[in-house]
Amino acid sequence: MTVVSNTSEALNSPYTNALEHMLAETRAHALDSSVTEIDRLAIAHDASHYLLVPAGIVRPDSAEAVADIFRAASAFNLPLTFRSGGTSLSGQASGDGLMVDTRRNFKKIEVLDGGKRVRVQPGATVMAVNNMLAPYGYKLGPDPASWSACTIGGVVANNSSGMSSGTEFNTYNTLESMVFVLPSGTVIDTSAPDADARLRALEPGIHEGLLRLRKRVVENPESVARIRQQYSMKNTMGYGVNSLLDYSTPVDILQHLLIGSEGTLGFVASATYRTLPILKFVSTGLLVFDNLLDATRSVPELVANHLATVELLDATSIRVAQRTGQAAEALAAIDVREHAALLVEFQGNSEQELTDLALSAAPMFDALPVVSPVTMTSKLSERNALWAARRGLYTTVAGNRPTGTNALLEDVVVPVDVLGTTCRDLTALFDAHGYQDSVIFGHAKDGNIHFMLNEQFRDAKQLGRYREFTEEMVQLILEADGSLKAEHGTGRIMAPFVRRQFGDELFEVMREIKRLIDPKGFLNPGVVLAEEDTDYATDLKVAETVEEEVDRCVECGYCEPVCPSKDLTLTPRQRIVLRREIAAAEANGDTKLAERLRQEYEYYGVDTCAVDGMCVTRCPVLINTGDLVRRLRAENQDALGAAGWKFASKHWGTIDKVAGKALTAAKMLPFPVVRGATDIGRKLFGEDLVPAYKKGLSAGGAPRVPHAEANPDIVFFPACVNAMFGGVDGEGKHDPVNATQAFIRLCERAGVKYRVPEGIDQMCCGTPWKSKGYTDGYSIMSDRVLKALWQATDGGRIPIVCDASSCTEGLEVMRAKVAAALEHKITHGLGAGEADYAQLKLIDSVQFAADTLLPKLTVSAPLPSLALHPTCSMTHLGVQPAFEKIANAMSEQVYVPKNWGCCGYAGDRGMLHPELTQSATRAETAELNEHEFAAYISSNRTCEQGMTEATGHTFQNVLQLLERATR
Repeated sequence: MTVVSNTSEALNSPYTNALEHMLAETRAHALDSSVTEIDRLAIAHDASHYLLVPAGIVRPDSAEAVADIFRAASAFNLPLTFRSGGTSLSGQASGDGLMVDTRRNFKKIEVLDGGKRVRVQPGATVMAVNNMLAPYGYKLGPDPASWSACTIGGVVANNSSGMSSGTEFNTYNTLESMVFVLPSGTVIDTSAPDADARLRALEPGIHEGLLRLRKRVVENPESVARIRQQYSMKNTMGYGVNSLLDYSTPVDILQHLLIGSEGTLGFVASATYRTLPILKFVSTGLLVFDNLLDATRSVPELVANHLATVELLDATSIRVAQRTGQAAEALAAIDVREHAALLVEFQGNSEQELTDLALSAAPMFDALPVVSPVTMTSKLSERNALWAARRGLYTTVAGNRPTGTNALLEDVVVPVDVLGTTCRDLTALFDAHGYQDSVIFGHAKDGNIHFMLNEQFRDAKQLGRYREFTEEMVQLILEADGSLKAEHGTGRIMAPFVRRQFGDELFEVMREIKRLIDPKGFLNPGVVLAEEDTDYATDLKVAETVEEEVDRCVECGYCEPVCPSKDLTLTPRQRIVLRREIAAAEANGDTKLAERLRQEYEYYGVDTCAVDGMCVTRCPVLINTGDLVRRLRAENQDALGAAGWKFASKHWGTIDKVAGKALTAAKMLPFPVVRGATDIGRKLFGEDLVPAYKKGLSAGGAPRVPHAEANPDIVFFPACVNAMFGGVDGEGKHDPVNATQAFIRLCERAGVKYRVPEGIDQMCCGTPWKSKGYTDGYSIMSDRVLKALWQATDGGRIPIVCDASSCTEGLEVMRAKVAAALEHKITHGLGAGEADYAQLKLIDSVQFAADTLLPKLTVSAPLPSLALHPTCSMTHLGVQPAFEKIANAMSEQVYVPKNWGCCGYAGDRGMLHPELTQSATRAETAELNEHEFAAYISSNRTCEQGMTEATGHTFQNVLQLLERATR
């Protein structure tokens, strides 16, 4: 019988008692661990369609700690599963025993031999590793599409490949050595000269058993032939038994068996890769064919002519891309019937190499049965437009699926010569089972295709449809001598089909490998190997319909690496899945669980969210979890706070001045007195209303005043944050020339005329009200600011420049949202004249300084070195390149931390919850403190304050330093 997971039942894990005893009686209790409901439910979700709630979570910090956990889990018969990035699609990162979270503490990256090698721990993302390697001109071989979120632990565990890595550059073929921990607790470093001798001495049974299994395989011609055929293509089904043919030494065999073993044989504590040189010159083209067969028949010739990438788009994929309205012209022009397209790329070390490749391939291109002549482009904008169709498929299909359904992304591989007929037959299966808008795309040069379908597991009839489709799909792929998994891993979904794919003999070899290395079978049970009668439709995830932001989420976790609260409370994915869990508890009648989760969610999900919106920059379905949190704050706003902030919006000029004077006065008083006063206020009125005074806070700034010049070039909107907080010098002492004063001096020095609107002291970008959910106050402020700016800009003619990046973003959001609301009113005959607010033009001061001021200035006092902290607002506004341009004009040594991210200060959030900033900046702080710099800069006063508190170095505004450097 099929069981669809029920949260209330799943929380009652059969392993709870065993876990409690383990944590109480072993050294594991000293590690970061949790058995709370909210933590267990948050980590239970990944991108797969399975849901198993762990009995508890432990976060080790070393290979030795993992070894202790292994010994303890084995002794207490506690099943154990690893979790890192959680982007897994096949259920391999779900378990109902102990969840070992390796994402938080295993992030070290060491570049070796000038980038030719790199040693990486499992919690580091592929993107982070490649960012470290890029300055050396190298990259990793594996290039999965989820590279921004997937971690090295998952890449090794699944033997991930990607767009252009094929089998040649996957982990199996580019990994040089690893440090692994066996279920017994034995730790082996395979780079050591005596690694095999150490394995033989510490694990004689494994050492001898691997030699015996190798002999068994090598001496069986049928096994050898089957392995050679299966591993001539991408293949992540079962264990990598090709290692029994490719290697003769037990430690080498074991190292390569661990690759792709999905955490069922041991733990890889670090992996050392041989890297690939980055080919910086690329040209891209789109080949459109009348049908799939013509397209796929062309693949061998394309590969023979050195096309590095050959990506397939079927007819449905093209239609879906066209519906977005953003498809490249070549795609948009197709009158789609049975068409198919191949996205192809040449890659080289120089323009000449690209030219030579294109000339060599020209006769082949001319002979192809394409709909239109082949053209290749190296222009980035045109290349991005072509790639948008391929990259946007997941977004479009998953983001527009019916609520309550799961988006399933599967992958298979077949020999290239039968790829076309396989795609045709797979499309027929979609039609036969009523799967609409199911797309086929993927890595055609490898015969590796992905397909997407949406399914509702709550409905028994649709669940039956899913079973029937799966059985027919399995038969189709295996009859074509393909593999049911090419790069996503076997997981739970395909584990019951391993025997059918490899045959009885090799399946028994795989079972013996598992018994040999993990005799108790406690590592990730149910994954990789399972009997054919195992029900792969058990513990399926039901997506509750909750709210618009939540319902679109596919739980992929792409958002998590950029979230400032990821190591403190919850990530955006977890904020969303817990909304689903609360809804599920209510639907199941478990009101007590729902209420407990709601209460804890207040701090975990709402109070400690920086609402910085960085999550939307990585989300494939464009969810800004900050919008969800702002709405929740608005719905549950504190009456006292709402009244206070509404009052503030009406009297902002007074509030702004009083705040600045209060900060100035506070600097004159003993710190304990001021801090004591705010501590009392926090106890009386709440920690989310009263900020804690910090010793490093600056004195107040100068008040904002109107300014009028004839024929101004810009309207200057000085941010109120710079009136509240004064500037600081490099030693943290008060500097009267803060960002506002510096910008004014720079304009005067460059001959730029500016106007400051009347009533500026009453204006704010509205971010404090918006982020806190105080909608009444935000509405009052928005109306005032937009009317004043419309008048000051002569009806939108003059651009507006703001001197704080987060405030520029706030004004842009205000303009766009109010304009949208007014435009909606127009349909009802209201507010027609005010809809022109959409024409207001906003420029951040960083961009304006780089584009307009810098060319008119002379840097007379350069700095020896600069450390930069980009901000989340810079990312949203796209001004980080301008920030770096200014820095490079002031110094020859400019350093942007690889680990930079949102500081979590979020206006006053860092003063309300200092633990958020402390957690958010930990990695960046460690990186910055490895060096000394002459100055540290950012572009927003509160972000500068947050980074000052975090690093111990005084951060100043980039405009301040530019003003000093150009005196």
